[in-house]
Amino acid sequence: MAYSREDEYDPQVTAEIANHIKSILSLLGEDPDREGLLKTPERVAKSLQFLTKGYTEDGTTIIRQAVFDEKYRQMVLVKDIDLYSTCEHHMLPFIGKCHVAYIPDGKITGLSKIARVVETYARRLQVQERLTVQIRDSIQEALHPLGVAVVIEARHTCMQIRGVEKDNAVTTTSAFSGAFLSSARTRNEFLNLIR
Repeated sequence: MAYSREDEYDPQVTAEIANHIKSILSLLGEDPDREGLLKTPERVAKSLQFLTKGYTEDGTTIIRQAVFDEKYRQMVLVKDIDLYSTCEHHMLPFIGKCHVAYIPDGKITGLSKIARVVETYARRLQVQERLTVQIRDSIQEALHPLGVAVVIEARHTCMQIRGVEKDNAVTTTSAFSGAFLSSARTRNEFLNLIR
């Protein structure tokens, strides 16, 4: 369920979150009743629902909606998938790119489904390490391919705008299965293609 239209938000959930946001604004020393903040609690409530919409979706189910018989047994790579997620430790965004490859074993999926799987798991409170593994496991479970490879490169705003304040730090995580684990040649082909 996408949260792009006003009528798709659960009004009760929106109201409950908005009440908490109003309290948070007061605790921060703001006046939630001043003109510029009157609608902020509701906006934040809807924003949080959008940023965590992945809890209502399942990556394996998404892929299984578009599985096709195909004898192709070479690498299928979807790279540079835009990734927007929220760090579960500080509830601040991390933003980057995800690269996903798999080697079919008689079954392929629609390419957009790969991007949807990334989106589904990214739209939850996350750590990058878990996100990488969830994407790999979802594709492995749905297609039973000869192998899956996932690499995520992301900048974490919790490191950029607070704490250590390191603006240019990029975190890279990877998860491999099957042929990508057992064959250095296959893994290196993937890594060369995403450079």
